[in-house]
Amino acid sequence: MTASSKHALASTTTLPASASEPTPASAFGLEPAREFRGVTGGARCEREATSSALRRRDPSQFDVSSRSALSSSVSSVSSVSSVRRALLALFAGLLATGCGGGAPLMHPARTLPAGEVRLAGGVTANVALGALGDELRTAKDVASRDPQAPGAPGSNPAYAKGALVAAAAAPGLAPFIGARVGVGDAFEGGLAYTGRALRADMRRSFDKEKWSLSVGLGLTAALYGVRSGSGAALPNVDLGSLHGYGFDVPVLVGWESDGGLYKVWGGARGGFERDVVEKLSTEPRAASLGGDPLRLDADRFWAGAVAGVAAGFNHIHVALELALAYQVIHGTYNANTATVQGLSLAPSTALWWTF
Repeated sequence: MTASSKHALASTTTLPASASEPTPASAFGLEPAREFRGVTGGARCEREATSSALRRRDPSQFDVSSRSALSSSVSSVSSVSSVRRALLALFAGLLATGCGGGAPLMHPARTLPAGEVRLAGGVTANVALGALGDELRTAKDVASRDPQAPGAPGSNPAYAKGALVAAAAAPGLAPFIGARVGVGDAFEGGLAYTGRALRADMRRSFDKEKWSLSVGLGLTAALYGVRSGSGAALPNVDLGSLHGYGFDVPVLVGWESDGGLYKVWGGARGGFERDVVEKLSTEPRAASLGGDPLRLDADRFWAGAVAGVAAGFNHIHVALELALAYQVIHGTYNANTATVQGLSLAPSTALWWTF
């Protein structure tokens, strides 16, 4: 073969530099592709090798947003679980506290949307002010000086007044555990436990932008067999044998910020309660064992003002409420008929969880 023929053959079989020497994948930080002969096969295999290298790269370089979203989801689940555990522990602790105390509303003026639920757990107190507090202190002084108090029937009216305050006004500290649910058409139902009593209520709100007006009706049952705390204890006044019933009507006006971050409410509340101290038994009275407690009958009328505020984020809020009421208690104890009246102050606080 002549030299010219060799040169011609070489020129027809040699590939252009741009096709025979593609840009290596390593120039982009990728694993190098395997080399193949031929223009078409080499380009296809290099693309496949490049895709494989991309899949083998560290996921942290390509899935930062995905990993962040996953981390947020895990944190949210962990937060919800922590809240549930905290509320369960709070409720268990509250059930072990003393009784007495007030009967707070612990809800804003605006009702919950249909199907939404709010759980609440906290503490409430009831402080007898002025004349109510004086009557209770006088009875305690009498008991400290005379172990036989209240003495013979009809002989100690001062002690009877203190007994009415201890039984009906129920000063002291108590747990508060409540649950509320929206039932639709701006109606809401609730159930609350305050150690001394159970309260069930239904209410409706009338909303306009950020403002609301609500009217409700609550029914109360004083629990038999529950003893009040030491703040209301008097000898021969068996609060463990107290039972009763009552009702109240709250009217609230409230405001809420955008997103429900802040809630403020206030209004008026009044009601009636009848309390009786006596031994409940299915056995005939003559056959009962032990001495029966001294009977106490009390009718309590009360009216006053209530104000509250709650602040929080997402599903968690902390609420504070203060109620001031004027109370009139009329009743009998140990054959003494008496009437006491005065102010009471009931501060309360609770943690809300809405879902």
